[in-house]
Amino acid sequence: MPGGGVSLAATADVNRIEAPVTWKAYLMCVFASFGGIYFGYDSGYINGVTGMDVFITLHTGLQPPASGADQATKDAFALPSWKKSLIVSILSAGTFFGALIAGDFADWIGRRSTVIVGCGIFTIGVILQTASSTGLGLIVAGRLIAGFGVGFVSAIIILYMSEIAPRKVRGAIVSGYQFCITIGLLLASCVDYGTQHRTDSGSYRIPIALQLLFAFILAAGLAFLPDSPRFFVKRGRIDKATNTLARLRGQPHDSEFVQQELAEIVANHEYELQVIPQGGYFTSWFNCFTGGLSRPSSNLRKTILGTSLQMMQQWTGVNFVFYFGTTFFQQLGTISNPFLISLITTLVNVCSTPLSFWAIERLGRRPLLIGGALGMVICQFIVAIIGTATDQNSSATSAMIAFICIYIFFFATTWGPGAWVVIGEVFPLPIRARGVALSTASNWLWNCIIAVITPYMVDKDKGNLNAKVFFIWGSLCACCFIYAYVLIPETKGLSLEQVDRMMEETTPRTSAKWVPHSTFAADMGLTEKGTLDAEIVEDVARKGSVV
Repeated sequence: MPGGGVSLAATADVNRIEAPVTWKAYLMCVFASFGGIYFGYDSGYINGVTGMDVFITLHTGLQPPASGADQATKDAFALPSWKKSLIVSILSAGTFFGALIAGDFADWIGRRSTVIVGCGIFTIGVILQTASSTGLGLIVAGRLIAGFGVGFVSAIIILYMSEIAPRKVRGAIVSGYQFCITIGLLLASCVDYGTQHRTDSGSYRIPIALQLLFAFILAAGLAFLPDSPRFFVKRGRIDKATNTLARLRGQPHDSEFVQQELAEIVANHEYELQVIPQGGYFTSWFNCFTGGLSRPSSNLRKTILGTSLQMMQQWTGVNFVFYFGTTFFQQLGTISNPFLISLITTLVNVCSTPLSFWAIERLGRRPLLIGGALGMVICQFIVAIIGTATDQNSSATSAMIAFICIYIFFFATTWGPGAWVVIGEVFPLPIRARGVALSTASNWLWNCIIAVITPYMVDKDKGNLNAKVFFIWGSLCACCFIYAYVLIPETKGLSLEQVDRMMEETTPRTSAKWVPHSTFAADMGLTEKGTLDAEIVEDVARKGSVV
């Protein structure tokens, strides 16, 4: 029996439930955030590619307008709304299904292996996109397949990082994932900017093909890292969990610190197994929706929290700037180089995100999300008012760009990393992989919806909302403000196991005052010798071995 007969030192001291961590161990945790570069680049390169002359000519048959052409001729040289919508949104459709499937894979083959499989699927999609020329077939199929791979990575890398990171810096390390997303977006903007004037297919093939490098680096690096110890506990392999945790914390495998942390994970899992009914494959999915709405700690409430939080992150409208910013700035008519403005907005995103490393651990998740939503509301309404009330001269356009950059600052320091941090913390171990997968799938579903409808809202031959679209984003950010105040709990400084207990005993508005008062090891069975009751360890090993 896996894990049978293992004796684990345990503790009733809430301050000793996590082993000390070395710098080597920190770096192992940080490397996983590299997945964000791959995610960000893939999301960002399409913004510039859909505005490139060669790409537009290939997919419309139109020739670039002469330098002295009037504005109407310049406006006519663009991808039709339906083509732009399809090319941009099909990636999100793939990631939606990829994220859902990844939840199963993460529980079957492990967190690390699932990400590596995702890199392989992504590589196939990139090769198809690179080979595309005229017609939509290859680029749409390639982006759909690449989306499956991105779905695997985006869902499970958050799960992996949350489970291996030390509690006091978990928020900062997971925020590093968002930072890497912004770096990926910036790299995509830089590559697009560098290839935009090429007159051959290299203008769009180079930005697409570079993604292969990021997939290879992530897969190769993860191959040398350990899997999550919480995955091995879930599968009942306590011996493997011990060795993995020791490696992550930079401690000997027989260290008392390692055993005490592992004992808390095992005891919490045993507690959750008693609360959550066990069964087959469909039961494990159904467990994500048990408990009813009246109990704040129910699985249903946690699933709704995770999926709705990711929906709200998309409602902030930030991907309008990163997906359609180039074409939006072109439509303003007073900007000579919209590619450069898109590059500037992306640079603001990159430079702002590191502030969240400090803020999310110093101020906490809840205040950050509430304050960030308020800041975005103000900026977006200012942009909308300026764009609607003026004739969009150069001064008005400069003011709009300035407030768009401030709006991006608020997003990058709050909702950008904060939403990812929270979904990695709120689910109990038995449903964590599927809960995070559902939450990530929600992000990509709404990403897809916004990518589909946005061209119809802002293109000149469709809704032609222009800057008025920021009234919509501002109103949705007002919803985000109310949502964060009412529903987001404070999880700062707590272990994943303590988050479970906190959500049982508090409401979101009182969660910041909660203080850990006991350990799961002490509550479930701490022997006189200071070890976790052997029956608990054996029970977790037995139940896990048949998952």
